[in-house]
Amino acid sequence: MKKYILLIVGIISLIQSRAQSNKAYDICVYGGTAAGVIAAYTAKQSGKTVLLIEPGKHVGGLTTGGLGYTDIGNKYAITGLARNFYRRIGEHYRNFEQWIFEPHVAEYILMDYLQRASMQPLFHHRLVRLEKKNGFIKNIVIEDSNNPGTNSYQTITAKVFIDCSYEGDLMAKAGVSYFTGREANSLYNETYNGVQLRDKHQFPDGIDPYIIPGKPESGLLWGISNEPLQPQGSGDKKIQAYNFRICLTSNPANKIDIAKPAGYDASRYELLLRYLEKKPAKDLNGFLKFDLMPNNKTDINNNGPFSTDMIGMNYDYPEADYKTRSEIQAKHEAYTKGLLYFIGHDPRMPQHLRELMQRWGYPKDEYTDNHNWSPQMYVREVRRMKGDYVMTQANCEGKEVVKDGIGMAAYTMDSHNCERLVVNGMVKNEGDVQIGGFGPYPVSYRALTPKPSECKNLLVPVCLSATHIAYGSIRMEPVFMVLAQSAGMAAVMAVDSNKAVQDINVTELQHALALNPLADNSTPEILVDNDDSTQTVVKGNWQKETRGAYGPSMYVTNGVAGETASVTFMPAVKKAGNYKVYTYLPKFASLAPLITVEVYDGKTVIHKEVKESDINVQGQTSGEWVKLGSYSLPAGKNAHVKILNKGNKTIVADAVLFVPEF
Repeated sequence: MKKYILLIVGIISLIQSRAQSNKAYDICVYGGTAAGVIAAYTAKQSGKTVLLIEPGKHVGGLTTGGLGYTDIGNKYAITGLARNFYRRIGEHYRNFEQWIFEPHVAEYILMDYLQRASMQPLFHHRLVRLEKKNGFIKNIVIEDSNNPGTNSYQTITAKVFIDCSYEGDLMAKAGVSYFTGREANSLYNETYNGVQLRDKHQFPDGIDPYIIPGKPESGLLWGISNEPLQPQGSGDKKIQAYNFRICLTSNPANKIDIAKPAGYDASRYELLLRYLEKKPAKDLNGFLKFDLMPNNKTDINNNGPFSTDMIGMNYDYPEADYKTRSEIQAKHEAYTKGLLYFIGHDPRMPQHLRELMQRWGYPKDEYTDNHNWSPQMYVREVRRMKGDYVMTQANCEGKEVVKDGIGMAAYTMDSHNCERLVVNGMVKNEGDVQIGGFGPYPVSYRALTPKPSECKNLLVPVCLSATHIAYGSIRMEPVFMVLAQSAGMAAVMAVDSNKAVQDINVTELQHALALNPLADNSTPEILVDNDDSTQTVVKGNWQKETRGAYGPSMYVTNGVAGETASVTFMPAVKKAGNYKVYTYLPKFASLAPLITVEVYDGKTVIHKEVKESDINVQGQTSGEWVKLGSYSLPAGKNAHVKILNKGNKTIVADAVLFVPEF
């Protein structure tokens, strides 16, 4: 009898376990990147049941994984919750907004979004398989990342899924078409795609690639491919290099010395010595992009022909299984730690560089559960969806402008090197592209949705539909967050209307994002840009310039003696109340030391003078917001801000921002 009782108890326990492992939600977000957090928060704030699944143990991806020196492009393109994130970073550091930050600060803020929405991510779980029916994902099966296997399987059912992973695994499992590598230029009538042998991050002529210089029979140095250079612009499956964004500290009280890593092999760094023989470096910036973070920390990125990028060692990553990916990441980590040790300790390195490197170490207060090293490798590009609309070079350059934009991008078309090979007996890198000079451009909603014939309830804001070179412009963390917020709201609309994600009303989506940019029904801030002719009045001799502008352009005048030039910014205030008012000022050459501004609050004209010295530009941006004060503004168009030039001085009029204080 006792045996039967135990059997019944076991059966009941098994049924309960299976019931608990089969969970249903309105929306499931896969990938706890910064984009994943924003998508999940947006959907949850709209009243939906939401599950955020993260294969690792942290949220934020690269945003919390060391990329603290934010790739911006143009701050005008960063809207909604993404902009709010950088405002909250600024609040932490006692600034209006800030784009340079420590990893743990970013993680705290992203986790706070989830806590505000009463959400707890499901950490340590990854995708195993999924079930589709009639073009819809019915459910996904996930497993414990630390203890994989059938015993840990859970089945997750949802009405809409959002793939916010860098790898696009959910997209791929759903049978959605995708591309890896580089398209040939001819495929989409592009110029900068495919094989590109160019001059940036390139070895100077004359660096020998062989172990014994001048002797090919001795073999190639580590990291050099023996493949021949392919024709310029031809397509292939090669992937732009990955690396880690390295957080170090120079604070002795917070520093762990850089030690020799396991498996260290100094021969891997021989090319750095040969490069420095040709081009000696005054300091570490000669081969490391050494950007400083708050509290004596760094965000170190690749710089030059031989640096932190592990070129050519990631080709298998996009379609590899979890074990192989983990091995590839471990090799990148060992290479990077070995490089830092080599710079600081190899006797062949110049002494002044060794001494400079030894001032730095791993920070005790970052990545405390991962031996003070980032758990997130910088996987710049993995899979890219092939949707109904493919973003291309033409979109970046403004030659093709979509009408269904649900976010903007603005960064340079950027690719890191894809291979290191021998060209005319010399070592050369191939694949680096850096082409800019264009303003913000819209990203199509259709680039976030698969073809309807492939999947009808999936949105892909990270591995979106774009060519290699267009993706190089779009693939920035703030833009991913913007697109993820759009995806979160689109998912809500699809659930509410019981429609496929391809069939929602995009105009209504655009309207919803504009009306509720912070997803909390708060009063939106008001931006008046100089390019908005309905809200600006221009008097006098002003010229439009694009370089360094907030948004598409800015007005610049050198003034005429005896004449007054002005640009008046007139906000359409929907709700009366107190507003903090800012004007955007770039660090413009020959800018006047004092800029005269007139603020009219509907009753009184207040005269302000902004000092050129007040413009404190930090990070990858041309200018900053300068506060003009707080004012009680009436509803309507009765208030204004006027930027004046009463002489022959260089003055800029770009944008004015009104931030509600209620």
